[in-house]
Amino acid sequence: MKNSIIFTLFLVSFVLVSCNGYNRVVKSDNYDEKFQMANELYDKGEELRSVTLYEQVYQRIPKSGEGEVSYFRIGKAYFINEDYVMAEYYMGQFAQRFPISPKAEEAMFLSALCSVEKSPEYSLDQTETEIAINNLQQFIDRYPETSLLDTCNLIIDQMRTKLMYKDYTIVKMYAKTEQFHAAVSSGLTFISDYPKSEYLEEIHYILVKNSYLLSKNSVDSKKMERIEDTFERYRTFVELFPESDYRNSLAGYMDVLYKEKDQLTISNK
Repeated sequence: MKNSIIFTLFLVSFVLVSCNGYNRVVKSDNYDEKFQMANELYDKGEELRSVTLYEQVYQRIPKSGEGEVSYFRIGKAYFINEDYVMAEYYMGQFAQRFPISPKAEEAMFLSALCSVEKSPEYSLDQTETEIAINNLQQFIDRYPETSLLDTCNLIIDQMRTKLMYKDYTIVKMYAKTEQFHAAVSSGLTFISDYPKSEYLEEIHYILVKNSYLLSKNSVDSKKMERIEDTFERYRTFVELFPESDYRNSLAGYMDVLYKEKDQLTISNK
């Protein structure tokens, strides 16, 4: 028990001395000491405690080697501790303020990664995902020979897959809620944007079915044109997916439209 108390008192005393030493350096005018302590803190995993000291060094001597290291490590400290808003700012600014630095490539890549980390799940607004793709592409354009090229392309593919899946769920949502016009419009856009998507067969099916329903519910002045559009979309579906399980149900819809078309033709004579 006595030894435990002594150890606890020693530990508290050590922490107090360490804090006092840190506070003294923060308040001092010795920038060499600030830089040295900042490096020690950073290297032993206390990155956020190093930030205040690095900021002081950078503000004092921004164009120096110490200033360059300080600015980079401020951004890296935030990145390590998952503060991606602050990390993105500092890493992005580093690449601009020190464009010929050996760390400029890493800084720009980490800045792009921050926007990737900020990309939300597919059901939410995907503006940040689009920004992430753009930032990664800018990094590739800036450093086309980078060793991180494959990593960037893989992440871009993942981000695009997320966008694709969100658009896929939007098409399905319009169809489920019987918003026929929106389902047709979003379906056409999806097919144009993702011509190799794994969901292409289902989207084509939704497109034809909702084109049929839109035709059925149209006013007479628009019905013939929409029937013809539906026939064309059905022919495309059959050409692309001749063995599809959806084919029989779509063929039934076409039989109904052929009859409606004949009736419209007769009534218009």
